[in-house]
Amino acid sequence: MRNITVLLAACSAIVPVHAAPLEQLSWLSGCWVDPAGEAGSGEQWTTPAGGAMLGMGRTVRGGKLVTYEFMRIADGGDGKAVFHAQPAGKPAASFGAIALGATEVVFENLEHDFPQRVIYRYEAPATLRASIEGMRNGALKRIEFPMVRGACGGTP
Repeated sequence: MRNITVLLAACSAIVPVHAAPLEQLSWLSGCWVDPAGEAGSGEQWTTPAGGAMLGMGRTVRGGKLVTYEFMRIADGGDGKAVFHAQPAGKPAASFGAIALGATEVVFENLEHDFPQRVIYRYEAPATLRASIEGMRNGALKRIEFPMVRGACGGTP
């Protein structure tokens, strides 16, 4: 009987991890700014609520918006998080989580042209290393987006 109780306790500790993948991404919530970019460049993410996190990113150069992206991370219905991105008015693409840890998430869609992977890595206390990667013209390409936690007004 004691073994069953221990087994049930262990299983109940595991279930929330799979049942609420978005709660594991709460470190992504808030405003992230590009320390090398102009004011207003970076990403902003809502806290997990209603089964989703909403995000937006933008890059400003010379005081002008040069690119933007609308994002959503939601439960894919199978207990795994799915990253949905719509960059600069282009058609939306979805990427399923293939790795989700306490400080990192990797989303992947091998059928997408570029990127095939979207990665977020949190480094406490206030650094976010985002990147996209995949094959482009027969070569592996990786683009880094280093950010720091900042005020939602656009300045660190």
